[in-house]
Amino acid sequence: MEILLVIVLVLLAIAGATTLGPKLGVAAPLVLVVLGIGVSFLPFVPPLTIEPEWIIAGVLPPLLYSASVSMPAMEFRREFTAIGGLSVLLVIVSSVILGLFFAWVIPGIGIAWGIALGAIVSPTDAVATSIVKRSGVSPRVVAILEGESLLNDASALVLLRTAIAAAAASFSLGGFIGSFAYSVAVAVVLGWAVGRLNLIVRAKVTDATVNTVLSFTVPFLASIPAEALGASGLVAAVVAGLITGRRAPRVLSPQHRLSDAQNWRTVELVLEGLVFLTMGLELFGIVTDVQNDHAGFLPAVLVGLGALLLTVLVRAAYVAPLLASLSRRARRGEKMRPRIESMQGSLTDPESATTALAKRGGPGANRQLSAADVGRFATRLRRTIADIDYFKAAPLGWREGSIVVWAGMRGAVTVAAAQTLPHDGTPSRSLLVLIAFIVAAASLLIQGGTLGWVVRLVKPAPVDEQLEREEEIRRMTLLRDAAETVPLTAPLERTPEAFLAQKKARLDRIQAQRSALLDARDDGAFSADLLLNALNNLDADQISIELKGDPVA
Repeated sequence: MEILLVIVLVLLAIAGATTLGPKLGVAAPLVLVVLGIGVSFLPFVPPLTIEPEWIIAGVLPPLLYSASVSMPAMEFRREFTAIGGLSVLLVIVSSVILGLFFAWVIPGIGIAWGIALGAIVSPTDAVATSIVKRSGVSPRVVAILEGESLLNDASALVLLRTAIAAAAASFSLGGFIGSFAYSVAVAVVLGWAVGRLNLIVRAKVTDATVNTVLSFTVPFLASIPAEALGASGLVAAVVAGLITGRRAPRVLSPQHRLSDAQNWRTVELVLEGLVFLTMGLELFGIVTDVQNDHAGFLPAVLVGLGALLLTVLVRAAYVAPLLASLSRRARRGEKMRPRIESMQGSLTDPESATTALAKRGGPGANRQLSAADVGRFATRLRRTIADIDYFKAAPLGWREGSIVVWAGMRGAVTVAAAQTLPHDGTPSRSLLVLIAFIVAAASLLIQGGTLGWVVRLVKPAPVDEQLEREEEIRRMTLLRDAAETVPLTAPLERTPEAFLAQKKARLDRIQAQRSALLDARDDGAFSADLLLNALNNLDADQISIELKGDPVA
């Protein structure tokens, strides 16, 4: 009975924080952290200790899978340079610099354990994305922050394992690079296979409820085998989610995808809320451990705040040249545009395209192009031009860079990772765990609590309304042209057969429009938000038509 009461209270706390947070102008996770901290110090509440594996292996895979399903694959590809750099290279650089800092200020831990603690406090939390989305900033900033939060947890955990191995005198640089490459490569292959198999199986299931239940198993079907093979289960779950999100509109019915979205939103809300609430609840137990070890609470606070300041400085030092590099790439793309458009103009027929493209450096120098070759190359050219337009329409300047820097807050993964430090052999373990908690909690409360204010202060460039209107006109034209490929005729007589024929024609028209939108998505012709709204409207129309049922003869 007590366990049931606790579960009910936790769900009420999550629902209350989610409702009150926006009214208070504070993100719900921050409310839950503060609530958990307050409750942890009540005299009748015992110290809480959560097995870190429950968070890392049980909670993170479904959370990351759910986030990656909704992550637009085109934006992920376009921003992969920034995402990969922030989630891998910056994690490594931050871990090493923080490791040197920790080894300097904490007596007796050494560089290896310092880097281990640096890896623990390096990954950022996805809570920043929800705050930034409400602020109307560039979709590019949102895409970069979302992509970073999907991958940097895995990078940090791999680096943490390596640092712990180094502390045991079994480290080599070559071994680290090989281990990291193996961990990612195997995870990508497994995630891709699980994502494709998931869609193949679920496409044959007609019951939407059963389909959604099957979707709940996907992140674990990807992560558990990956971990068993020594790879990253989190990367596997992310890849499975990206594959599912990209392919689902083509193979799953609207009812199934709507059921998935609604149920996964509930799961995501509960799991995310549980993570932040337990993070706050663990503070009392962590402080008690430090006091029992006579490690000192105030020194831990000072070290934690110093580490937080250092993470912001390192992130700023990395983001500044990253933005400069992205700007140079955008300018190079703009200079290439005339040549690419010239290539497009040459694609009239395979025979003439062979000669024309060979002269311009394209394929075809040594062979005759088939119609399929020309089609594939034309797709690449359309996608390249769409990428150039994308980067030109939303340049990233110092204002957007400031948001990317300040949004790099730490969270519950940092606390969970700290508790994976071995009890035997870790010097001043309780102190290291407390420092990690202080970095995460202070980051969430300081950066998370002021992120909205920072956005208003720096005033990043808003979305161009003129471009949005032009894009909306192109979308309407695309849907109209696709609809005209499936003509509708008024039934000559009111019979069940005529009704069914009319219903089928309307559904075929919606399917033609959906296919046209998805093809345009793959070419990168429209923004992710506009495409999502258009696809949701088509899904609603299809569900409405199908719910009308068939006439009675």
